[in-house]
Amino acid sequence: MKTLLLAAAIAAGSLSAPVFAPSAFAQGTPQTVVNLNVSNVSSGWRATKIIGATIYNETDEKIGTVDDLIVSRTDRIPYAIISVGGFLGMGTKLVAVPMGNLQFSMDRTLMAGADKAALKDLPAFTYAK
Repeated sequence: MKTLLLAAAIAAGSLSAPVFAPSAFAQGTPQTVVNLNVSNVSSGWRATKIIGATIYNETDEKIGTVDDLIVSRTDRIPYAIISVGGFLGMGTKLVAVPMGNLQFSMDRTLMAGADKAALKDLPAFTYAK
């Protein structure tokens, strides 16, 4: 009975029916489609080629290995997770460095100005649960 009275009131114009636009239920922000120069993208460095790469400094000292790549949720900056020290996987420490600190060439991954001691002094990286 209440439903019938509500419908009659809306039809008579004394109450207005709620109007829901389909966009009211959309989540997130609108996305923009960008037309990229795919030849620039395709000649970039693939994550599968970066992970596992040995990192050297400018004196050709091996200072670590790229263990993983992570893009932060807040600032969307890519970070390399580097494994430092240890032997045969024992005693290694993971540290995070911005990808901008690494330089890539066809045969080398370079972190200029770094050494094992400097990397070991960085805070230890642990994955969030």
